[in-house]
Amino acid sequence: MFHALFLPALAAFVAMSAPEAAQEQLPLEVSETCDVSSLEGLSAEDLLRKVDELYRANTSEADIRMQIITPDWERTMSMQVWSEGMEKTFIRILAPKKDRGIATLKLEDEMWNYFPKINKTIKVPPSMMMSSWMGSDFTNDDLVKEATLADDYTSTREDTGCASLLTLVPKEETVTVWAKIEVLVDLGKLLPMEERFYNERGEKVRTMTFSDLKEFSGNLLPSKLEMVPHNKEGHMTVIYYDDLRLNVELDEDTFTWAKLKERFN
Repeated sequence: MFHALFLPALAAFVAMSAPEAAQEQLPLEVSETCDVSSLEGLSAEDLLRKVDELYRANTSEADIRMQIITPDWERTMSMQVWSEGMEKTFIRILAPKKDRGIATLKLEDEMWNYFPKINKTIKVPPSMMMSSWMGSDFTNDDLVKEATLADDYTSTREDTGCASLLTLVPKEETVTVWAKIEVLVDLGKLLPMEERFYNERGEKVRTMTFSDLKEFSGNLLPSKLEMVPHNKEGHMTVIYYDDLRLNVELDEDTFTWAKLKERFN
């Protein structure tokens, strides 16, 4: 999900060798006490699927702010996001004024952007999937990623107190730029705290952290996501969920070309 957009962005890697090493990287928000008796028999894949299920909804609608920070400038975009399962996503930018009406439609593994000022729809080619989306530290690939991590990766589990470090390596058939992903899970809340992405040289390329828990449609979920690229000093993208409504009824034309090209004042 971002829900289906950025909290896949849960969709978006060499294992920690000792519990002490994992302990050094635990975020401050991790639960101090927890009852993990019901989780002890779960494999790393089972735990990963349990976390993934928390973000699953038949449909969702969200009001989101995206803050893009660089050493030279900052800007904040307000947008609405609709999703259906993991296959369909529609994003419409509301602000700032110069970007208002720009829209993105994702259907399965294909994506199009609509630019109202030039009244043009552009399909994002495979060669551009790792490019930045709207100048942020999220890529086009982050938006179209539809499979769960449990489906695409083989995982191992290392528990330390109320945290579990899941180390994921891609399956042979998985097409990805990530050689390894580490997912730090709070076992008390059964929520992700951090995701770390590594290239094939073993270098940590970016880190996404989850914080500021809020209740959305009866579910306690992180309302703030921070993506920090480690190869671009001073860059960061922060996503704030102002509202998230799950399992809502959506219009039949929500994920259509007509909706994508709809004039929006």
